[in-house]
Amino acid sequence: MKRLNLVVLASGGGTNLQAIIDNIEAGKLSARIRAVISNNSKSGALERARKHNIPAIHLSHKQFATPEDFDQKLLSILKEKETDMVVLAGYMKMLSPRVIREYKNKIINIHPALLPSFGGKGMYGLHVHEAVIGAGVKVTGVTVHIVDEVYDHGPILYQKCVPVSSDDTPESLQKKVLPHEHEVYSKVIQLFAEGKIEIKDNRAFIKE
Repeated sequence: MKRLNLVVLASGGGTNLQAIIDNIEAGKLSARIRAVISNNSKSGALERARKHNIPAIHLSHKQFATPEDFDQKLLSILKEKETDMVVLAGYMKMLSPRVIREYKNKIINIHPALLPSFGGKGMYGLHVHEAVIGAGVKVTGVTVHIVDEVYDHGPILYQKCVPVSSDDTPESLQKKVLPHEHEVYSKVIQLFAEGKIEIKDNRAFIKE
């Protein structure tokens, strides 16, 4: 079984990152995190990386004269780290078409709802859960998908349903969904490590 080289991109607290780290350290995930990159120098994700002796890199568009210069630096880091998979864990920036092409079908994201519902630009964090409650649906969940050039759009790899209660608030729903994110993301990464995911004609299949 292949041990995947991961580079994690995160902007916030990094709880999904922590779940991946914990599963690797527990021997449940055949991967290693080669670097954590954040556009936010004060992100909890960078702090978590440092605590586990993982290279923590602050990389922001504000540090570069052009978007192309940023892309060049990001791609050089990914190449240097021999990256097999780029894992977006609450990363608040859209990757450029150049980066997505370079790592086609090797960039994954997790979304706290059942795509294609409640996805797209502006649909992140509590905004997603507010929209779910506002729509009055009875079921929400978690989606892991391949990243393409449109927000929350690429081939769906895995979904898990979570019930919505009549008394849920956006905050309570977020707390309810988050543990499932932590479980599902590592599960999907492990499926990649075991060679069980096939992407064909812009659709993803899990092989038995």
